[in-house]
Amino acid sequence: MEAVKPDVTHNCDHYFKTLPPGYRFRPTEEELINCYLNPKLLNQPLPRSQIIEAKIYDFHPDILTGMYQEIYTDKENGVHEWYFFTPRERKYPNGERPNRTTGDGYWKATGSDKPIEDTRNILIGFKKTLVFYQGKAPGGVKSNWIMHEFRTANPPLRKRKYENDMTALS
Repeated sequence: MEAVKPDVTHNCDHYFKTLPPGYRFRPTEEELINCYLNPKLLNQPLPRSQIIEAKIYDFHPDILTGMYQEIYTDKENGVHEWYFFTPRERKYPNGERPNRTTGDGYWKATGSDKPIEDTRNILIGFKKTLVFYQGKAPGGVKSNWIMHEFRTANPPLRKRKYENDMTALS
C-alpha cells in the first residue's frame, strides 16, 4: 500500500520559514496541554504551530515521519521531533482501551503515566511514554521509536461527532 500524505489543514510552513535564525518549536509540557491540546479539544483557535493533524496509527513511524521530513524541530543538531494531533481510537467499540496498532506493528506503553502540573502545581494532564514494536503482540521486536502521548486531566464531556473528530477524546 502506497503511503498518502494526509492533508495538513493548518500548514504554517511558510510562516515558520520567515522567522529569524535560531527559532525552534519547543513547547513545554504545560504549553502543549494548555496552549494546544485543551483549545483543540474545545474547538478553539490555536496559535500557529508545527503540530500536524494525522491518523498516526495508520502508518509505521518510518513512513509517517518520512512524509513530514521537513518538520524537524532542529535539523542542524540532529534532534528529530514531530508533533501530531490524532483521534484516539478505541480497541473495542464500548471499551476504554485505546487501539495503538499499525499495519505492521504496535505502540506499547512503558512505565506509568507522568502527571503534568502547571506553574501553580495544579494537575493539568498526563504524559505516557510508548515504544514502537515491529510485528504482532506479544512477540514484536522493540524498535528505537519513542512517542510521548499527552492527555488532558479535564477532557470535555461530549462525545465525538464523527470518527476523525479530534476535538474530543471522551
